[in-house]
Order: sequence, then structure tokens, then C-alpha cells
Amino acid sequence: MTQVPLTARGAEQLRAELEHLKKIERPRIIEAIAEARAHGDLKENAEYHAAREQQGFVEGRIKEIEGKLSNAQIIDVAQLPRTGKVVFGVTVDVLDVDKDEEHTYVIVGDDEADIKQGKISVSSPIARGLIGKGEGDVAMVDAPAGKRELEVLEIRYE
Repeated sequence: MTQVPLTARGAEQLRAELEHLKKIERPRIIEAIAEARAHGDLKENAEYHAAREQQGFVEGRIKEIEGKLSNAQIIDVAQLPRTGKVVFGVTVDVLDVDKDEEHTYVIVGDDEADIKQGKISVSSPIARGLIGKGEGDVAMVDAPAGKRELEVLEIRYE
């Protein structure tokens, strides 16, 4: 499998979720299954079926996170060379020239992306348009809402 970029912060969040699932959720579900089994007939036991379904979701998420972490190329933004260019992991302030609006984006891995927090995926059209640009450069971006002209105002390595 190919390596997937992931920020150090994103990797830490995935590890924390994995630990929570393994040490808290998994034992809680096993206990719920055991308790539901004690009630007898499993065919018509809604508690048992709900607990088994939860177990399936948790086990699936554990495998998914373990797979992501095993294929992750963890990049510590603090260790990146300060080239003055937009690269994976940086925080970039841009001006949408057409709308005269400023936006702040953090370029992260696909699994970390959350537009509400200003985190955009490295594979998104905006990030692809900004990669390699420096302060003062203008990027023409083919976003889903149409073409956008974004001027790079500031690049921060946070």
C-alpha cells in the first residue's frame, strides 16, 4: 500500500481514539454481550443484537485506524524546512480575490480534513492549487463552486 501523509497531531488523535476503543469501548461491549446472554433466548434479545452490532462497528473502526497508522507517513510540521512555500502541514492565510474574503486553511491528510475547523485535505482542489506557492503568489483554483483566485497572504509552520 502507498503511504498516506498524516500530521503528527492527526496521528496522535488516531492513537488516542484507538486506545479508547481498545481499553474502554471493547471491554464495555463485551460486558454488555455477556449480560445480554445471561437473559436467555438470543434470537429475540434486542440488547444482545444491539451489543453485537456495536461490537462490529468498534472492531471495524479499530482495524481501520490500525491500517491508517501502519500506512501513515507522519510529518511533524515543526521539523519542516522553512522554505516560504505552501507544503503539507502548514497553515496558510489566503485572500479570495473575487469575494474579498480572507480564509485560513491548514493542509492536512485526507482523514484529518474538517472544513469547519479550516483543515483541508492535501488532495482537495484548494490545497493542490496552493501547494508550492509563496506569500504574495496568486493561485487559480478549480473548486467545486467554480474557479477561485486565491492570493497567499501568510504561511505559518505551526
